[in-house]
Amino acid sequence: MRKRQAKKRPLLPDPKFNDQLVTRFVNMMMWDGKKSVAFKIFYDSIAIIEEKKQDEEKTGLEIWKDALSNVMPHVEVRSRRVGGATFQIPMQIRPDRKVSTAMKWLISFARKRNEKSMALKLASEVLAASKEEGAAVKRRVDTHKMAEANKAFSHFRF
Repeated sequence: MRKRQAKKRPLLPDPKFNDQLVTRFVNMMMWDGKKSVAFKIFYDSIAIIEEKKQDEEKTGLEIWKDALSNVMPHVEVRSRRVGGATFQIPMQIRPDRKVSTAMKWLISFARKRNEKSMALKLASEVLAASKEEGAAVKRRVDTHKMAEANKAFSHFRF
């Protein structure tokens, strides 16, 4: 890059759970700068998860964190041109990119669900992901399969 890298701004933890990961998730979910609406959606979905959960020893936030870790990809494929041909090269993912990718997938697949409210959509996607099922987990599995299929090109990595 020409310019120097932008420095990371500190994220304030959310008011209810005092967790920075929740704030990061809410910031990704937010539309048009409406953070209070996004926080309400998130907290409502955690309440719905609390009602619907099967195992009693975990809280709604712990179930959400489990779902996030189940959706996290460990490898991805990157396109690289080598002598006129484009190869899909499997690469390890940086830890912060793992988290942000998992959040993006959870939010996008929650939005595509067919429930009444966004809180309900998010809650059902999180519950599905915590049980290792659902569209977001399927995306992670597909990403891993693609990386496995292109393992032969991993020597093109720099």
